[in-house]
Amino acid sequence: MKGEVHHLMTLDDLKTGEKGRVLKIKAQGPFKKRLLEMGFITGAEVEVIKYAPLKDPVEYLVKGYHVSLRHEEAEQIDVDPLG
Repeated sequence: MKGEVHHLMTLDDLKTGEKGRVLKIKAQGPFKKRLLEMGFITGAEVEVIKYAPLKDPVEYLVKGYHVSLRHEEAEQIDVDPLG
């Protein structure tokens, strides 16, 4: 809807089984480049596959690949949650 304000979320806010669309990478330098190379590009759909037993890292599915990120890394990616 027009004028609707979306609550800004990071990839780290999503729970197992939830999906989001990448809006922005807040990381800088080599880590940002690494995220982009792994498929975390603007508009990409990301799904949370599972949390590790100690809750870190978290496994994600992006562009057909399984990628694990730590919480502090996932916090660097803004997402729009997908219903």
